[in-house]
Amino acid sequence: MANNYLQAAFAVTVTMPEAQLIAAVETALPAIDQEPDDAERRAAFDALGPAFAAAFPPTDEDPFAGLLAIFPDANFPYLDADISIEDGTDGSKTISFSGDQFGIEQVANLLFACAKSALPFGFEYAYTCDRLRHDEFGGGAVVITESGVRYRSTADIVREALQAQTDEGLRGFVLATRDADHGLSFWNTNEGFGRLASATVFTEREAADFDKPIADDEPEWLACPADLL
Repeated sequence: MANNYLQAAFAVTVTMPEAQLIAAVETALPAIDQEPDDAERRAAFDALGPAFAAAFPPTDEDPFAGLLAIFPDANFPYLDADISIEDGTDGSKTISFSGDQFGIEQVANLLFACAKSALPFGFEYAYTCDRLRHDEFGGGAVVITESGVRYRSTADIVREALQAQTDEGLRGFVLATRDADHGLSFWNTNEGFGRLASATVFTEREAADFDKPIADDEPEWLACPADLL
């Protein structure tokens, strides 16, 4: 029987309060299962402090609702990663994440919620197998910015490269709007509308899922040739 792995290993530098917040998340996860009673559950939540409550807001139904929202399945709140925290320089902390069945989505959401000083940040992951079988290998990357989390798989890269051959070198899509004074302006996820040189390039799937920002002129998607940016 073949063993399949979803592996990742990386480190990120954060502030001491951010490291304490991530440590509080590790403390909270067992409490979620151990404190089914409403009063005990609320007491366990309150013990984690105001910083935890600010990062993971409670609801009337469940004080841990904000934390559970970072997991793909709220019924299985596991980070699926080994986490270690060590002293960095100038009072910072270095947090290492690793695992053979790595929780890509929950760890990305955790960093988005708890490690604002480290953003923008990204990490890579790999799909592997202990047997050389067809289509059992791949991987991807996660990019985390102030505006959210974006995922990119090796399958996406291969598909886009093949599509580019049939679309005369299409690199992707940029979001453009017309400005009365400057002509076309192009969307950058971190900075808003600006120059083409700094535009964020979206895949076709990312463009379809993207919620267009409000502008004076209705933004439109434009195909971006591979050699343009």
